Amino acid sequence: MTHEMRGKVQVEGGVVRYRVLGHGERALVLLHGGPGGTSLYLKPLERLADGRRVVTYDQLGCGVSDHPEDRSLWRVDRFVEELEALRAKLRLDGFDLLGHSWGGMLAVDYALAYQHNLRSLILASTIADARLLKREMARLLSSFPRELQETLRRQEEAGTTDSQEYRDAIEEVYRVHLCRVDPWPAEVVQSFEQLALDVYVTMWGPSEFAFTGNLSGWSRVDRLPEIKVPTLITVGEFDELTPRCSEQIHECIPDSRLVVLENCSHLAFHENPQRYLATVEDFLCSV
Repeated sequence: MTHEMRGKVQVEGGVVRYRVLGHGERALVLLHGGPGGTSLYLKPLERLADGRRVVTYDQLGCGVSDHPEDRSLWRVDRFVEELEALRAKLRLDGFDLLGHSWGGMLAVDYALAYQHNLRSLILASTIADARLLKREMARLLSSFPRELQETLRRQEEAGTTDSQEYRDAIEEVYRVHLCRVDPWPAEVVQSFEQLALDVYVTMWGPSEFAFTGNLSGWSRVDRLPEIKVPTLITVGEFDELTPRCSEQIHECIPDSRLVVLENCSHLAFHENPQRYLATVEDFLCSV
């Protein structure tokens, strides 16, 4: 049984709840995706709490943290300051940071603001440029039957992405590019059920492939060379946030490492946990 401590920290807009697993000098902080997801689905990564502390938390508006109704809170700079408030509360000095999906975008912005606090950075299945992702997502969708593409487009234009027809169609895409485990792990299902739609729709859009929220113009390609801490980039071969997106990050961050996980998609740590954890462990031990 891993030692666990729970706590909360006051941030702009409310209270964020966190967990600290394990013991050790070093600390690895995990940032979940979404936006609006929960830390639940990151459960396989909690096994990294062996000889180090692993810190996991639900971002404001998500999971067990407070759910304010003020949509002006759903902006990247506030999420960066939220992470910094948590770091200060836990007195983390020189910590390792792993961000998955939207959490990777948040990790990039945190590194650009507070690089002096980091020992290393792990960018998992994420992007540096929203425009490239939009082109890549269009390419991925083009490989599906025309009928499915038409259904998605029609429902997105009508604003009926909560319909059963839309959910059935997008699920076919998700089973190829989001999670290839069948059936989906319980934590993944729960995270989807608990998705904070106000956060998700405001920042991302009505679905993964309808990327129209306030992040849809986000790009940090020009600033990535400023990141000087050791950086590992991981991506699944069939990832919805494609290997091309990770290659772009790798090309821009000096001396970064890129690992593409075969036969995996967006949730590689569920699809091949052994390989994924070994990859991260090797990197953390080398830093």
